[in-house]
Amino acid sequence: MEYADIIVAVVGALALAWIADQLTGRRGLFATLLVSGVGGLCGWFLAVRVFAVGTMDDWIWVGAAMAGSALALFGFFLFRNKR
Repeated sequence: MEYADIIVAVVGALALAWIADQLTGRRGLFATLLVSGVGGLCGWFLAVRVFAVGTMDDWIWVGAAMAGSALALFGFFLFRNKR
């Protein structure tokens, strides 16, 4: 499959958002999906465009996207306002 790495990155970001939502006990899935997606895009951008550690043909950027997604979710739950 030509776009398998893109599919894996998107499904991985969705899975990270769902796991984070379930582990925290909240039901704000849309917010975690948004944060996870933006974090994944930032991870891709840093790996491919800024640091040039990989290309879209490699699988390195998928790991960087998942790391960016996880970091964004961590920051989201760390600095989120508690009502």
